[in-house]
Amino acid sequence: MKKNLSACTTVLVGKDATIDGSTMAARNDDTFGPLTPQRFVTYPSYHNHPNQVKAYLNKCVVDRPADGYRYQGTPNVNYKTEGVFDESGFNEKNVGMSATESVYANERVLACDPLNTESGINEDLIVAATLPFIDSAKDGVKYLGQLIAKYGSAEGNGVIFSDKNDVWYMEIVTGHHWVAERIPDDAYAVTGNRVAIQQVDFNDHDNFMWSEGIQEFVEKNHLNPDKYGWDFRHIFGTADVFDQHYNTPRQWYGHKVLNPSVEQDPLDFDLPFIMRTNHRITLADVQKILSSHYQGTPYDPLGHGTEEQKHLFRPISLNRTQNSHVLQVRNDLPEASSTIMWMSFGIPTFTPYIPFFGNADDIDVSYRETPKKLNMDLKSAYWMYRALSMIVEAHHAEFTQDDLNYLKDSREYLYRWVNQVAPKVEGMSDNDACAYLSEETHKMVAEMAKRTKELMSNLIMHGLELSKLTFIMDKNL
Repeated sequence: MKKNLSACTTVLVGKDATIDGSTMAARNDDTFGPLTPQRFVTYPSYHNHPNQVKAYLNKCVVDRPADGYRYQGTPNVNYKTEGVFDESGFNEKNVGMSATESVYANERVLACDPLNTESGINEDLIVAATLPFIDSAKDGVKYLGQLIAKYGSAEGNGVIFSDKNDVWYMEIVTGHHWVAERIPDDAYAVTGNRVAIQQVDFNDHDNFMWSEGIQEFVEKNHLNPDKYGWDFRHIFGTADVFDQHYNTPRQWYGHKVLNPSVEQDPLDFDLPFIMRTNHRITLADVQKILSSHYQGTPYDPLGHGTEEQKHLFRPISLNRTQNSHVLQVRNDLPEASSTIMWMSFGIPTFTPYIPFFGNADDIDVSYRETPKKLNMDLKSAYWMYRALSMIVEAHHAEFTQDDLNYLKDSREYLYRWVNQVAPKVEGMSDNDACAYLSEETHKMVAEMAKRTKELMSNLIMHGLELSKLTFIMDKNL
């Protein structure tokens, strides 16, 4: 079960905090091994057909309604042994879901409400059980909450829901209890594998949702350690040495990128979940966090700190990052082209985020079909971008500038491509818009493959010149 309880990083941004009025919900999907091949697919809508979805990693079986919307997913290739794990995508109602950010409750609360590991809902099927049946971000929280009440939860999971107006973060921490918070329009949030939500206002139903009976549960079992207030993190979360080296530094660095003037401590257990900035947040800012490894600090594993410093904290971008994505909903574009999942299948430090419209349902074969092992023809996007990541990191000092130039040029091309393609669906029927966006996406994917393979070719030729198995004979001998 390589991917069971993945270790991820999340960044969320409200629409009034962004430069273009979009909502952004972003996450790195990090597994426990460097290779967990994924593919990108669209599941078709269905009607008058009640059915079930079954987990591969436990005995959970969820009954699904008779009608379901079309939705995207990025499932594992080896799903029978590693679970399906659809992870991220939009449905046809322009609702985004990213699941999950693994979170861990403390032993006090788990003793009172254990996880249902045998048959509860887990990350394996959580997207398939939820995303086809919701019409808004808030509706997603409500729907998943009802499933947790019925089936229980097998894991501690943070789940993101987004639409054009709202970004909600839901933390399921025990077998049956959870809290969800709406990210304020003028704010952002960062977290990584710790319970993130802090003070809960039970009088504010517009910005908080929670499991039935959670207040009584906490009071009955004497679980609130604070004399004043109701801090979800303090009550349900952990605060130990592992958190300080694996989790809190990633939250600290996310705030450092977006709020560089605010001094914080990477070891602080009480780092804020939600903050505000004095500038507007861009897509590039969010991607910078997810692709980062503590650049500009002594803790960068690729930097110039001491060996102890470089290995003190777990970086955000890893070789275990299988899928890094930003679910963006742009309110300045036609409805049919407003949802874009920017996705990197390589290590995001070295590979670009490719934009996929939520309403382009014909996924390119290079993403739709991923072989279990690397084929040297590099027709698979997953393997192509992971191969590029390995090549660059292997000679990082020599190759990093070429890679940075490639990433900058890619962003320019892809931003221009979105801005040229997206407005043209205005006035089109749903079917015509879908066909047009799919066709243009195929062209863009082909162009990015061409650019990427050209870079790889140049780097490999340069790398051959860097071999240490060389000898230059002294001309005087």
